[in-house]
Amino acid sequence: MTRTLLRPVAGAVGTVVVLAVLVAALPWLWDADPAATVLRARYPERGTDPATLDALRAELDLPSNPVVGAAEWLGGLVRGDLGTSWVTRAPVAPEVLGGLGISLTLAVAATVVAAVVAALLLLPGLLAGVRGQDPGRGAAVVAAVLAALPEIVLGSVLVLLVAVTWRLLPSSGFSGPQNLVLPALALGAPAGGLLARMLAASVEATLGEGWVRTWRSLGVPPSSLALGIARRAVAVAVPQIALLVVGLLGSAVAVEQLFTIPGIGSVARSAVLAQDLPTVQAAVTVLVLLGLALGGLGVLLHRALLGPALSGRELTGTAADDRRATRTSVVVAALLLVAVAVGLPRDPASGDESRRLAPPSWTLPFGADANGRDLYARFAHGALLTVGSAVAIVAVCLVVGLAIGVGARSPRAGAADVLNALPPVFLGLLVAAVAGPGLVGAAVAVALVGWVPLAVHARTLAAEARASGYVRAAELVNASRWRVARRHVLPAVVGPVTRHALARVPHAALALAALSFLGLGAAPDSPEWGAMLAAAQGYLERAPWTVLAPVAGLVALAVVLASARER
Repeated sequence: MTRTLLRPVAGAVGTVVVLAVLVAALPWLWDADPAATVLRARYPERGTDPATLDALRAELDLPSNPVVGAAEWLGGLVRGDLGTSWVTRAPVAPEVLGGLGISLTLAVAATVVAAVVAALLLLPGLLAGVRGQDPGRGAAVVAAVLAALPEIVLGSVLVLLVAVTWRLLPSSGFSGPQNLVLPALALGAPAGGLLARMLAASVEATLGEGWVRTWRSLGVPPSSLALGIARRAVAVAVPQIALLVVGLLGSAVAVEQLFTIPGIGSVARSAVLAQDLPTVQAAVTVLVLLGLALGGLGVLLHRALLGPALSGRELTGTAADDRRATRTSVVVAALLLVAVAVGLPRDPASGDESRRLAPPSWTLPFGADANGRDLYARFAHGALLTVGSAVAIVAVCLVVGLAIGVGARSPRAGAADVLNALPPVFLGLLVAAVAGPGLVGAAVAVALVGWVPLAVHARTLAAEARASGYVRAAELVNASRWRVARRHVLPAVVGPVTRHALARVPHAALALAALSFLGLGAAPDSPEWGAMLAAAQGYLERAPWTVLAPVAGLVALAVVLASARER
């Protein structure tokens, strides 16, 4: 028992230590001499003569190498000291903890929005299922479309309509509750779509369990049956719901930039760009600790909702078995393929100043961008980059997530929950420090954290499968752990997690878009959909059609994958 408890703790601590060393190495990644990097960030007008560099090393007490720097900083952390900023020479703790408070407030508000959106989408299907009717696929399609909406575009539209045109709410800053509404909607609505997709598949799988038929035959009231189904369905998704809050902290960086909100994501991003190492270390550590706490909370809630069934080996094990592609998905897939095929022969690179920001027409179905380039041609060529990159990322994440989730000896929080707390933007900055900004580096950054939700999902389902009667029977006949995992646990996990992975293809595309929006992904002149969104932000008020092509592509991709229901 002690080894079982210590193993995930040791894995989490080891991950934290490795991350501390990586963060401490950031100045060396940018420059062979970290003093020169810090000097350029603090005093860009001064030269880098040896005397100045020596004085700066003495002033900041720069470590001789990343390992020594990480050890010294971790020693201060144990004493409650988060360090002193290299740029402002002020204590780091007030800025980081203040940013955390703002980001947590925004994340909690966005989570409330997500929960309300998910409940509104799920309630009709749940009531239909309780009555024994087909819940339909409309809610899944709507949820997929919401999940595919880029937060930066949704936020820009909200600013344009609510703040600029109607003047109902402020467009930037964080001085009161009124500043919370628009960014919470921009973050929460897409998250609600993703949450509804997770829970919808879980509800569907639960409706097929034997106890539901038994309750119906015994005449249990529909309200009680609905509550029972909801509890069982939510139990599967609780670990991911708990991680949704800390995940929103990472995805909120672009939204914080858009609304000028000084949250912890913006603090970490600015600190990385300024090479303010103590601030980066403090921000990452706070996010990691928060991720561990919420990951552990999710596991505890999962066990509490399932009750004695989990420990008593009384679960039957479920898996969503609906593998039908809906007619809507097939039609949209065909239209998307035809649109891309027709657009590929068009020239995406040449521009014509005479048609700068031209609106959609017969000759320019999506209009033209600020350089007079054909947005339809760029949409078609960008589909190969965006969709291809997102599919490749998700394929890698699926393999890693299944291997780690099924192989986990304990459902407790561990290294996966540590990595989930890191914003992809931070990892994008880290990768860019080594290889420079680019689509490949952005894809690596997304993949480094993209496997975590799949691993958490697989870990949860594997824990339930191991608590089922057929696994217990296999163990009683001395079946090996490998045989149990391969013959019983993996088949119960691979289907739902694969469908979950398919549902995350648009999410991966959105993550790439966010990195491109911040200048860490594809080149600004690339037809990649994220780069197109970033280039169109400055013209959204004058030429809103410039975002039509990439948004339409992301939404169409989500609708195509709407039939891939995750459990």
